Amino acid sequence: MTTSESPAPDTDGPVVRTASGAVRGLREQGLSVFRGIPFAGPPVGEARFRAPRPVRPWDGVREAYAFGPPPPQDLGVQGGTVTGPAGDDWLTVNVWTPEADPSAGRPVMVWIYGGSYKMGHAGQPSYDAQAIARDGDVVVVTLNYRVGVEGFLRLDGVPANRGLLDQVAALEWVQENIAAFGGDPGRVTVFGESAGAGSVASLLAMPRARGLFRRAVAQSMPGTFFSDELARDMAAVLAAEAGRRPTAADLAAVDPGLLVAAGQAVSAKMPQYTGRWGQAAPTVTPYAPVVDGDVLPTTPWQALAAGAAREVDLVVGHNRDEFRLFMAMGGMLGRITDERLMGTLRLLAPGGEAGERAYRAAFPDASPSDLFERVQTDWLFAMPSLHLAEAQQEGGGTAHVYELTWPAPGSGGVLGACHALDVALLFGTYGAVLGGLLFAGAETPDGARDLSAFFRRAWTSFAHTGDPGWPAYDTEARLVQVLDAQPRVTAYPEERSRRLWQGHAFLPLPLLP
Repeated sequence: MTTSESPAPDTDGPVVRTASGAVRGLREQGLSVFRGIPFAGPPVGEARFRAPRPVRPWDGVREAYAFGPPPPQDLGVQGGTVTGPAGDDWLTVNVWTPEADPSAGRPVMVWIYGGSYKMGHAGQPSYDAQAIARDGDVVVVTLNYRVGVEGFLRLDGVPANRGLLDQVAALEWVQENIAAFGGDPGRVTVFGESAGAGSVASLLAMPRARGLFRRAVAQSMPGTFFSDELARDMAAVLAAEAGRRPTAADLAAVDPGLLVAAGQAVSAKMPQYTGRWGQAAPTVTPYAPVVDGDVLPTTPWQALAAGAAREVDLVVGHNRDEFRLFMAMGGMLGRITDERLMGTLRLLAPGGEAGERAYRAAFPDASPSDLFERVQTDWLFAMPSLHLAEAQQEGGGTAHVYELTWPAPGSGGVLGACHALDVALLFGTYGAVLGGLLFAGAETPDGARDLSAFFRRAWTSFAHTGDPGWPAYDTEARLVQVLDAQPRVTAYPEERSRRLWQGHAFLPLPLLP
């Protein structure tokens, strides 16, 4: 992953005055673009592992030409390096606006990136928001938040879910400042994918985030939320890897890069902890939102079913072949033995051994590899997303559901409608997502551009009106928008999986005795 090169200085660029000081942006292809505006102070030194703190105001006009420095990153299986400005001013926002005019009053869309809660930053080329802002006549904001140890490791003496608190601080910045950029603070939509969608779902459940946005889009929401006990145990193991105790006082002086390395070492060993960490162990990601009873009082499904977000319009959905990406990247396609399948079904499917039998009966013609992929997709993304919509309806709110079934053309088409494909289509950044893997070796077909335009039209229409263009989901007709070469509205396509998970409660993942 790399950030875009900084544009050449433009002394005639648009100037906007924020609550902390004036910023000068750039004019790019009909838009005014501002990058790297701090919304909170650098979370280092005495502020490390703390809740975000206010920005120190500045005099004069600050150049907002370049993305801010990425937070410390664990790139996991992707490998590579992250390039970007040096420094520790990780908490910044970027704004794309058709017109920096306080009287414009356009809807605002705030993007939250994914990355397994351990990597990602707003400067990735994947998240160039110009097409969304221009096509949809909206103001788009992207933000950095702390990931990995800095943002999500459960440490004694400091708040849990610091990455989520960063997001709240960014949304507070939007409320205070976005009108000056031409946005309407009363029409804010948060949208995100993967861990970004898990963050969106968390914000729906967080009292601290109430009133900061009107609409929400959760794309491929993961079902992994940790209990406080599990998160503390993982933190103890990771801190021990670094030769420390799991306290903010012990870790505050440790270089962030060393803690990233400790996290990578723990990730590699997580499958060995299945007897202790259960379903969390195979994810090889020791970070997730923690249901700590304070920052995040309950899971999103519990909160929405109780009506916590009934005033928020919701779009939620997933891709048909989510887990295919991870199987391809891990060299697992077509290589799953029946023994490994059995263990995975018993670990992830509802009911253990009974769940294994139910899955085999529901998909009698599936190969071990296909059934392994199916249960992983269902457990990690598809069913958490569908159940979030059902919880929203139960709590008196409205949800619209979609499924992406159009297959990625890259790599000979073997990836199918895999994880992260929706990002490439929504932003129109086909060659940038996952290093171009999804479109590698293939020209971008007209069908991709048509579907990309459909994505942006639906998402920005939702930001304008609360209606993405298809009926709301209910538990009778179960109508969803299928996103394919010929988009259509139909009953939820994954009925066999839905029935297998009917009545299942997604609870915080526990620490096993």
